[in-house]
Amino acid sequence: MGEFTETALRGLNILGSLFLFVLGILVVLIFVLFLLDVTQTKDAVRRNYPVIGRFRNLFATLGEFFRQYFFAMDREEMPFNRAERDWINDVSEHGSETIPFGSTRHLTPGAAIFANGMFPKLEGEHIPKTPFVIGKACRRPYEPNSFFNISAMSYGSLSKPAVQALSYGAQLAGCWLNTGEGGVSPYHLEGKCDLVFQIGTGKFGVRNEDMTLNEARLKELCKNEQIRMIEIKLSQGAKPGKGGILPASKVTEEIAQIRGIKAGEAAISPNRHVEVSNPAELLDLIGRIREISGLPTGIKLVVGNPAPFHELVSEIKNRGSDSAPDFITLDGGDGGTGAAPMALMDNMGLTIRESLPSVDDILKERGLRGRIALIATGKLITPAEAAWAFCAGADFVSSARGFMFSLGCIQALKCNKNTCPTGVTTHDRRLQKGLDPENKAVKVRNYCHTMRHEVEMIAHSCGVDHPRDLGREHVMIVQPSGRSIPFAQMWEGS
Repeated sequence: MGEFTETALRGLNILGSLFLFVLGILVVLIFVLFLLDVTQTKDAVRRNYPVIGRFRNLFATLGEFFRQYFFAMDREEMPFNRAERDWINDVSEHGSETIPFGSTRHLTPGAAIFANGMFPKLEGEHIPKTPFVIGKACRRPYEPNSFFNISAMSYGSLSKPAVQALSYGAQLAGCWLNTGEGGVSPYHLEGKCDLVFQIGTGKFGVRNEDMTLNEARLKELCKNEQIRMIEIKLSQGAKPGKGGILPASKVTEEIAQIRGIKAGEAAISPNRHVEVSNPAELLDLIGRIREISGLPTGIKLVVGNPAPFHELVSEIKNRGSDSAPDFITLDGGDGGTGAAPMALMDNMGLTIRESLPSVDDILKERGLRGRIALIATGKLITPAEAAWAFCAGADFVSSARGFMFSLGCIQALKCNKNTCPTGVTTHDRRLQKGLDPENKAVKVRNYCHTMRHEVEMIAHSCGVDHPRDLGREHVMIVQPSGRSIPFAQMWEGS
């Protein structure tokens, strides 16, 4: 018994000494932090409230995560709320699902409500839509299988396993995958899906040193049968009027080789194509690329003031409709997946809600609507948003962030860094291990299938055969008075 007591006392003495040692280190650390804080001049809070002031930055950093899980309501968060993210996560896992007990959506002015038909289409009654062909006059026209597709995300902005999952998922879903401006990587090609090759202002993958087009590289690249269309990017929603930005930490040796740039240096694209400063030069570039590739060639842009777009259309009319782009991809000016300055992301360019019906109207007025396909993108991640786009004039809808959520994105808002916790936008191999391309490809397919199924369900409920049959009379817009009026009536009166 005495030996046990001695052992216990000895253990308590060791624990006491260890406690005092740790306490001493803690006191010294606090004293050092105190001296650092009161002598520095960069942070007023830390200088006036040494040590304690450091918790301000900690809480500010953790605040966004606490809000996401503990404080924000299902419909409150930005840019995408929990209800939207959870819906995509659920359908990516299980396919189309039902929900109980009524809607939690709050109908604010501007909200869209679809006008269900008095005589909706019965199951199996709807007539299949005539295939839609883009670039009928091209040597290799394209007939897409899907009206909902994967929007532009480059290898570099996304990780290797994320691109692999999108490639295999697109093949499973029968939709196209836009490569983004970073060139065609082996991982885009891996799944054998249809690809839209995007040529950004930096012309990565088909560039000369002076950022002009390397025709030989383009011609060789387009021999690949997987590449079905070419999209010339003028601007994107994250940063209208500014070229692409890939931070230096993401420019690996492999990415540098694919893009034709130096490793370890930020990839900063110019604000516009160096050959293009007016509508005539843009049409020249479109015609040149279409002739070299033999593929349908279009443009991607965010509309600001519609006047320059009117000038482009006038130039097309002067030259003839054959000079027109085969398609126009319209992005919204309210942000996107890319890294961007807040001044541009928050304040530059029209949203898709305004630009899509405007462009549709302009093309119809000038007799070009049947010549040019309209592809809508920009925060269209749910069936209702995609169906609205068809009502407003779209022929196809594409999504980037919707498919990022299907890959497991949790909206950690780390896309511009190399620290994405889900492996979607990082090149840290430890973090990439969490993203299994085989598993995520199935989720990509499920999300795409559900989007198509539920957009078609909205169309059939409105009494039409196909989403492209939806018009502005099929969607009502809530007014400040609380009453709703048809979008066609509201738009014409605006």
